[in-house]
Amino acid sequence: MTSEYFRVKIPSKTHLGKAKDSILDNILSKEEGKTLELKENSKPIPQIIKTVIAFANTAGGTIIIGIKDKTKEIIGVKNILQEEERLANAIADSLEPMLIPDIEIQNIRNRELLMIKVPHLIGPYYLKSIGMEKGTYIRLGSTNRLADTETMESLKRLSKNVSFDELPCIGARTVNFPEESLSTIFHKAELSKTKKNFKALGLTVNHLGSDYPTNGGVLLIADNRLDFFPDSTVRCVCFKGDDRDEVIDEKEIAVDLISAVDQILNFIERHTSITYKIGRKEREEIAHYPEVATREAVINAIVHTDYSMTGTSIQIAIFSNRIEITNPGGLPYGQTLEYAMSGISRMRNRVIGKVFRKMKLIEKLGSGLRRIFKAYTSINALSPVLEELNNHFRITLYSSVKPSKTFDPWESLLIKKLSDGSKMSTKTIAEIWNVSDRTARTRLKKMANAGIVERIATAPQDPRAGYILSEKYLR
Repeated sequence: MTSEYFRVKIPSKTHLGKAKDSILDNILSKEEGKTLELKENSKPIPQIIKTVIAFANTAGGTIIIGIKDKTKEIIGVKNILQEEERLANAIADSLEPMLIPDIEIQNIRNRELLMIKVPHLIGPYYLKSIGMEKGTYIRLGSTNRLADTETMESLKRLSKNVSFDELPCIGARTVNFPEESLSTIFHKAELSKTKKNFKALGLTVNHLGSDYPTNGGVLLIADNRLDFFPDSTVRCVCFKGDDRDEVIDEKEIAVDLISAVDQILNFIERHTSITYKIGRKEREEIAHYPEVATREAVINAIVHTDYSMTGTSIQIAIFSNRIEITNPGGLPYGQTLEYAMSGISRMRNRVIGKVFRKMKLIEKLGSGLRRIFKAYTSINALSPVLEELNNHFRITLYSSVKPSKTFDPWESLLIKKLSDGSKMSTKTIAEIWNVSDRTARTRLKKMANAGIVERIATAPQDPRAGYILSEKYLR
């Protein structure tokens, strides 16, 4: 995973101000990213076609032609009817399966723009001229990436409406489901342990005339699951301070997914502080992190991890001021952060999700993220941050403890400059500090990790990235 990152933050009134109504302001208020691309003209048709494919395979999106992507200067499109027809024909002729996007002409400030709206569709979609294996693209941040083998398999499963954890775990005919674990699941699900109910829960599936444990069944309760999924562990690390320089404690949790929930929460509880508020009659314990938020974030990671990925696992990182919970697998195809926060759920692992729901570990599909943010509405802490890091997803929970550190002079200077809610680039900040861009980036990363500033960008290498002051430091 790259050390760079970008944040998709749930907007606050402080940073957004009043809502903008005009089409122009709406366009200019957005940055290129997972669902938006700006083009100066329609000449790079091959690149536009790749973007259409990537949008269709990932989560849909809009291409706007007639706007410079770096400056957002509106220059319009000449001979727009001719360009519209040329693009429509090129897209229809180049893609397999056939896709007909919605192409609109928008007139803004006497400039005509082409808007290509691409829905998310079940594919995979690819370049007809070179075939599926070499011509399938997906969207990562603001870039189009050629789908690798794991991604291709995910897209093919999506086309068959089958999740990875529903597939038979080939070679696992002799897998052992511990009786105690089975009894717990069936008791909480209020089901009897029959062959039919094993299939109803998705723990087994018929394959070529024989019953096999599913990938989900093995991941959930098999005592030898690491033989089949060696990366299905959870790495918990507690760091000293707000960076990764010094490790205080670490633990690898290698139990079944159901038992892992409590073990992860126990590790978090052991390494996060409790504040005591002394009243007249009794002492009140105040947790630095809402219990609901940590529990929902942990369960979200377990339920939504892409267990088909190899070489990576769930990571819990505890710092002095925050907890980062990172799981393999970005948002499921067709899903965006906006959809997720509105309660629209796309379950990556149907078997794991079903069993967790039957065991009352999940209250309601689509409610987890909203419950996390709701838990933070009544405490003095930064709002949680959701991030897509290439093919990983991260939830960052911030401590409710007020900042009490002594700032370095250069930190105090930047806090003062940003205290009016403005956004500054790394280059501008380097000039304020009178240091090199490299030194400025190092300092800014430290301040971001400490929760003092936030990096606002649409991709790791976004040239228009900038920094704002975190809400708790604003005037």
